Amino acid sequence: MGTRPVFMPSQFAIRDISLAPEGERKIEWVSLHAHTLNSLRRSHLEDGSLRGRRVAMAIHLEAKTAYLAWLLHEAGAEVAVAGSLRVYASHGANQAELDRQLLQTLDLEPDLVIDDGCELVSRLHQRRPQLLPKVRGASEETTSGILRLRAMQTEGVLKLPVIAANQALCKHLFDNRYGTGQSTLTALMSATNLLIAGKSIVVVGYGWCGRGLALYARGLGARVTVVEVDPIKALEALTDGYTVASLSEAASMGDIFITATGSVHVIRREHLELMKNGAILLNAGNFANEIDVPALAQLAVEQREARRHITEYVQRDGRRLYLLVQGALANIAASDGHPVEIMDMSFSVQALAVHFLANYARELTPGLHPLPEEIDREIASTRLRLLGVQLEEMTGEQKAYLQSWRSND
Repeated sequence: MGTRPVFMPSQFAIRDISLAPEGERKIEWVSLHAHTLNSLRRSHLEDGSLRGRRVAMAIHLEAKTAYLAWLLHEAGAEVAVAGSLRVYASHGANQAELDRQLLQTLDLEPDLVIDDGCELVSRLHQRRPQLLPKVRGASEETTSGILRLRAMQTEGVLKLPVIAANQALCKHLFDNRYGTGQSTLTALMSATNLLIAGKSIVVVGYGWCGRGLALYARGLGARVTVVEVDPIKALEALTDGYTVASLSEAASMGDIFITATGSVHVIRREHLELMKNGAILLNAGNFANEIDVPALAQLAVEQREARRHITEYVQRDGRRLYLLVQGALANIAASDGHPVEIMDMSFSVQALAVHFLANYARELTPGLHPLPEEIDREIASTRLRLLGVQLEEMTGEQKAYLQSWRSND
C-alpha cells in the first residue's frame, strides 16, 4: 500500500488511536478488492496532477474512504479527512463534534474538496469564506448534497465549480441502488437478527436508493410497499410490481419502515401513532432527520436499549416501536457500509473527478457540472476489462446507419 504516513499529535483528532492496526487490516482488505481504483491510479493519479494539492474530504469515514484518501496521499496530495494525512473523526460523534471536525478539515486550506451532503462546501461559504478564492473546485457524493448545491446555485451564492459525482452513471446506478440495497438490508438483519421473508417492508422514497431497497427486500421474501410524492416514480414503483400507498395508509401495515428520500421528517408523529406493536424504523438517507426522532421520544413513556444499535420506545398504549441507531444512516452506523466493489466504482468517480478538477477547474464557471461522459465510460470500461468481459463492437455499416438520417431504401 505504499509508505505509511507518520502522524504528528496535531494532525489528528481520533477517539482511540490504539485501534489503528485493526483499521489498517480493514484498509488492506479494501486495497485487495478495489481493482478499478487501483487500475485508474496507475493510469491517471500518478501523472503528477495532484502533487502538492491540498484535498479536504468529508465522506462517511470507514475503510473504503480511508483507502481513497490513502491513494490521493500516494499521488502526492496533502489530505485531511473528517467523519491521510490528517484525520478529524470519531465514531458516534455528536453534532457539535462533527461541526468542529469539519471545520478542522477546512483548516487545511484546501485546493480541492470531496464532499458528502454539502457539509464542507456549505461551511466554506458560511464559516470560512476567506478560503473560497483558494479552492479550485469540489466533487459531491450524495443526492442530498446535490439538492443543497442546487439550492445554493438557484440563490446565486455558490462561488466555486462542483462536479456532481452522484449524478455520474457509474455512481448512482450502482452505489445508490445495489450498494444501498445490500448494505441497508445487511445492517437491518445484523442489528435485529430477525427474518425478512414474509414481513411487510415500507420503503419511503423511490429514487435510486429506494429502488435498491425495494429490490433487495423483495429478493429476501418481503412484501414491499413504496411511498412516494412524485407521480412518475410512484407509477414506476407500481409497474415494477410493488404496492404504492400514502404513508398514512402504510403506517398501520408495515413491520419495517426504511426512509430514503433526502428530505426531513417524512415519518412524523401522526404516522408513529398508527404503527403496530413491534414496528422497526431505520433510515437509509444521508442525514439523521428523515424520521422525527424527537416526536418518537415525546410519544414514549419509556426508552431503553433493546439490542446494540436498537432503541425501544414504549408508547402510552403499550406498543413498542424500535429505532435503529437513532435514525442515523443505518448501513454505516450499524454495519460496514457498501460492499467494497461498489465503492471501488464510486471512489473511482471521486478520484477522477478530483483529478479532472486539478487540471481543468479554472476553465469551469461556478456552479454544478456533470462528470465528463468520457470519464464515466472509462470507469465502466475499466471495470468490465478487469472482470474479463468482452464488449461487442459495431461494424462500419452499423455506425454509418446510426449516424445517417437518409433512407437506405
